[in-house]
Amino acid sequence: METGISPRSNLKEAEELALSLSEALSCGDTDEAIELCKKLSQLSVPVSVSIDSSVYPQDSIRLMVGVEDAQSDNYIPLTVMVSSGMTIGQLKDKINQDFGFHPLLQRWVIGKRIAKDQDTLYYHGIRKNGDQAFLFILSAQSVHLTRHQYQQDQEQQRLEGIVDSIRLLPRGLGGINENKAPPPVPPKKPVAKKPAMLLKPQLGWECVMCTYLNKPTRPGCEMCGGDRPEDYRVPDIYKPDEEEVERIEQEQLALLQFELAQQEEREQNYLYFLATDDQNLIANTTAADCPVCFTAMAPGDGVVLRECLHTFCRECLKETIVNSQDAEVSCPDNCDSKLLDREIKELLTEEELQRFLELRLNIAESRSEHSFHCQTPNCRGWCIYEDDINEFNCPLCNETNCILCRAIHNGMNCKDYQDDLRIRAENDKAAQQTKQMLDNLLQNGEAMKCPRCDIIVQKKDGCDWICCLMCKTEICWVTKQARWGPDGRGDTSGGCRCRVNNQPCHPNCQNCH
Repeated sequence: METGISPRSNLKEAEELALSLSEALSCGDTDEAIELCKKLSQLSVPVSVSIDSSVYPQDSIRLMVGVEDAQSDNYIPLTVMVSSGMTIGQLKDKINQDFGFHPLLQRWVIGKRIAKDQDTLYYHGIRKNGDQAFLFILSAQSVHLTRHQYQQDQEQQRLEGIVDSIRLLPRGLGGINENKAPPPVPPKKPVAKKPAMLLKPQLGWECVMCTYLNKPTRPGCEMCGGDRPEDYRVPDIYKPDEEEVERIEQEQLALLQFELAQQEEREQNYLYFLATDDQNLIANTTAADCPVCFTAMAPGDGVVLRECLHTFCRECLKETIVNSQDAEVSCPDNCDSKLLDREIKELLTEEELQRFLELRLNIAESRSEHSFHCQTPNCRGWCIYEDDINEFNCPLCNETNCILCRAIHNGMNCKDYQDDLRIRAENDKAAQQTKQMLDNLLQNGEAMKCPRCDIIVQKKDGCDWICCLMCKTEICWVTKQARWGPDGRGDTSGGCRCRVNNQPCHPNCQNCH
């Protein structure tokens, strides 16, 4: 028990009362002990009461200890010889002496309780051989134990051991008679001072976390498990001891075993790939839940996508394909992978696959910049044209389409067709729609009238040079004028006058000459 701090004048009286209290407690004199406790409490002196170690059983006990640290997954069994009257603090000192673990690094757990330094092993139930305790080794960083402090504590412990051994030496050691005066000591001869020897430098790397000096070949700190500095190199003159050589050999063996296991896994994966390459769908080999509908799938009931290895049930994948509005079907798990054509073909029926392919064609046509659809009603034919192609022979209906006029005018050239279109537009609704379409092309700048024959022409792609199909006039698309003057090719007196005096015909000219 402890009380508050008292003046120094009361210390002597307090010592006498404490000794008397100890005798009263040992003799079982209750009344005397009560009186002494009252007097001590009035002095307000810190007092501790403990049971003499001689009361406890003095037999040695084999304590089974499980040792573990933060870096290991399993504990290491250890046997320690103790007595039941030993305190936890004394046990920590013993572990420090025998194994080098500083008391600050030790946390003892006995009977699911953390043991305190003043507790005895008897208090925690350690009374016979085979009783168990647990020792957890903390890192030096977590308890702020520096290398300097660790070395100081070790040196202090060694000094205390030397002092204790000196106290145990018998008087008169070496045959000296205590009644006789010691023989005179002869004067020492002057000895020449030897030159100071330089200490041999210690090889190794210092841990940046706990400052512990590790052996050069260690990959991690032996004290706290910290990483070795990346720029550290083992000195060429260093020769590892037997323990290090054995550890290095074990590490090399473990690395070799890992590489062999990795190579074996690759070979098995390659064989599995060959076995599944001919299959359009890969079935799941383990039980799983579909991430879309959360249905439990037994092995073989689901489908593993080749691109991302995500697993789904067949129904969810089929619905994803059928409801897709894109030419490429994305993985339902919102990843960047796409379903392969062989997977789509295997999941859909023939009718569903045909509808999906038609959707793909429609999407491709709508997204192509230079696409042209056949003008025959209800015909599905279409093409992607090039700059030098003006007609499209539809392979489905065998009709010849004029790409420039965007119509079918068999037996008429473009001029005759456009003249006839103007006449028919007064009464024919279809002709009116076609004429309106051509007028919209002119208004939007997608078409122009030839400056000589007045038919509508278009530039499909490429540079700004175009040629009228009817009168063969070379035209500058950007200025809407003839490229040459009245005298024809080479006449720069009229037309767009491009490259005259090294000047373009228009700021947006794209090489019309």
